[in-house]
Amino acid sequence: MREFELVIQGGLVVADTGTTRCDVGVADGRIVALAEKLDNGRQIIDASGLLVLPGGIDSHVHVAQPSGASIIADDFYSGTMSAAFGGTTTILPFALQQRDQSLLEAVQDYHQTAAGRSFVDYSFHPIITNASATVINQELPGLIRDGYRSIKVFMTYENLKLSEFDVLKVMHVAREQGGIVMVHCENDGAICYANEKLEQEGKTAPQFHAALHPAIAEVEAVNRIVVFSEWFSVSVMIVHVSTRGAMESIRRARQRGLKVYGETFPQYLLLTAKELERPGLEGTKYIFSPPPRDEASRDACWEGLSTDVLSVFSSDHCPFRFEGKGGKQTPPVFKGFRAVPNGIPGVETRLPLLFSEGVGRGRITLHQFVALSSTNHAKIYGLYPQKGAIAVGADADLALWDPEREVTISQSVLHHGCDYTPYEGLKVKGWPITTILRGQVIVRDGKLQAQPGTGIYQKQNALFQQYPFAPL
Repeated sequence: MREFELVIQGGLVVADTGTTRCDVGVADGRIVALAEKLDNGRQIIDASGLLVLPGGIDSHVHVAQPSGASIIADDFYSGTMSAAFGGTTTILPFALQQRDQSLLEAVQDYHQTAAGRSFVDYSFHPIITNASATVINQELPGLIRDGYRSIKVFMTYENLKLSEFDVLKVMHVAREQGGIVMVHCENDGAICYANEKLEQEGKTAPQFHAALHPAIAEVEAVNRIVVFSEWFSVSVMIVHVSTRGAMESIRRARQRGLKVYGETFPQYLLLTAKELERPGLEGTKYIFSPPPRDEASRDACWEGLSTDVLSVFSSDHCPFRFEGKGGKQTPPVFKGFRAVPNGIPGVETRLPLLFSEGVGRGRITLHQFVALSSTNHAKIYGLYPQKGAIAVGADADLALWDPEREVTISQSVLHHGCDYTPYEGLKVKGWPITTILRGQVIVRDGKLQAQPGTGIYQKQNALFQQYPFAPL
């Protein structure tokens, strides 16, 4: 009888398409057996009463990212530790190109930043902020071929945005080389107009951040990108969908057979613009973009997840501390919402929130939870079937879940580098208690079991084009 390095016994194994009660045998970091009564393991974990799920994949994370005077609260050490405690085994953060930097240098610098610091595996999305001739004609084609197949562009933000002309050039290269373009969709002109009007009227308190980013700015920009994607026949990911209009635009595109995918976050399912009205500077804790919307938009995002219009559920973990240098209250005298660092933490709470509010409340099925939190990310971004699957030959990236465990989310129980959570006091049911990366236990029973450097870089293959794409 073969000896396994690790056997997980007695759990309910859940995939995006089905459920099986079997043991999982692991050797050399991979799943090598799925069968009943596997006893010959050097290490055996009793998973009776637990769900055995593919390790989570969070494909929208900001860690160790330059942010001007603002300071991201997580580097690869603390950010990936937090991810592991939340049941996530792979993250895809962004390698940001500075305006005066080549894209290749940005990716190389990010590799150096991550090396030896991560508790979970990782891949990169390069962000293009300067679409020079060298970037478009030389660096971008080479990077896509080398496995950096997901490229992000912004349609707004002064130091990040590309012109429509440059966005189209990026799309052309992505189509030719087999890449996917991730787009932050907001109409920059609409935002600039709203900002001018708000400043003229003296409306600079945190609550007016929602008015700075009107829903129409998102919807119009999504419609524009959908048209561009059809023109070029290129795969695009519409990131952080927060409105019904954007969701419906993606639905229509999918019905027409376009390669348009959508993503949303916990903040659009659980928070509304009312959070920005909290007294004093408390509202700054909820400044992120696009901003929290209304209850109707929240319902629309749940609908998008439950009907498979939205393909992935990420965190947009972009943590800035509330207090201290480079945080939400910098400078000391509040100068208006435009001066507040834009982003919130969420990599550790992403999966418990979706499990409790989604599966627990009957909004999505357990199989949809697996697809939205892991499998679809792997398929779209070229990591499948190595990641996102419980199958013979796949990496043994697993999360053991106690579906009955109740936890009150609090800053005191989290492991990120931020000093607050926007979900303070929220009770959830269902929690990951063991996280396993390539057969190695990273977290178990609330204790860290690994060293930084356990996580390694993962190249993106061209497999996302095989993602089973069917019009709704």
